[in-house]
Amino acid sequence: MYNAFDEALERIKRATGARTQVDLAAILGIRQSSISDAKRRQSIPADWLLKLYRSHGLNPDWVSSGDQPQVLREGMALPVGVMEPGAGYNADKPKSRTVTVSSMTGVIAEDGSFQERPVEMISIPEPFVCPGLTVLKMEHQNMDPLLRRGAYLGLGKEQRQLRSGEIFAVAVPNEGLVIRRLFNDFENNRVILRSENPSYKEEYISATALAGNIVGRVCWVLQEL
Repeated sequence: MYNAFDEALERIKRATGARTQVDLAAILGIRQSSISDAKRRQSIPADWLLKLYRSHGLNPDWVSSGDQPQVLREGMALPVGVMEPGAGYNADKPKSRTVTVSSMTGVIAEDGSFQERPVEMISIPEPFVCPGLTVLKMEHQNMDPLLRRGAYLGLGKEQRQLRSGEIFAVAVPNEGLVIRRLFNDFENNRVILRSENPSYKEEYISATALAGNIVGRVCWVLQEL
């Protein structure tokens, strides 16, 4: 039977995308034993609440007791903001910009860099434009149902620092460009590459091998709901 602590832990997992205790420890930057200690005390440590606010914008009161709102910093509730094309924009008619969409089957150079291969053009709202933006068309089903095949992904190529629980485009040896949710596994000196679709197995790459192969972080997605 769940108690208040277990319910708070489940809220944290849902909001951050963590599935296991290893994932949660990586997101919080703590050892797994610290989670066990918190369970014994039946109390969410204050430094967890601060870290979750800074990384995901989560309201400490929502984490602790479920009190709304969930998010205190707009746009930080999920690692990826899911937008329905055209929804909510007609009233204000904001400016848009035409951008190039690249295929995920672009060339991976010897140094691990991704050489883009343009396939089409689309218009996106001006606020979606960010430094180092690359727009990709999702060509795989491993991230269903969050990122579906055919979705347009906004990739921030200047955002390459690995933050556990967030979604990145990674140049993987012998596979090419893949979209995965990444988690640091500090105890084993490796990185966990996880798909949203449960039919796809987790992959593991040493932290050293992954260095330089992160192409960018997925900042937004445009897809049909």
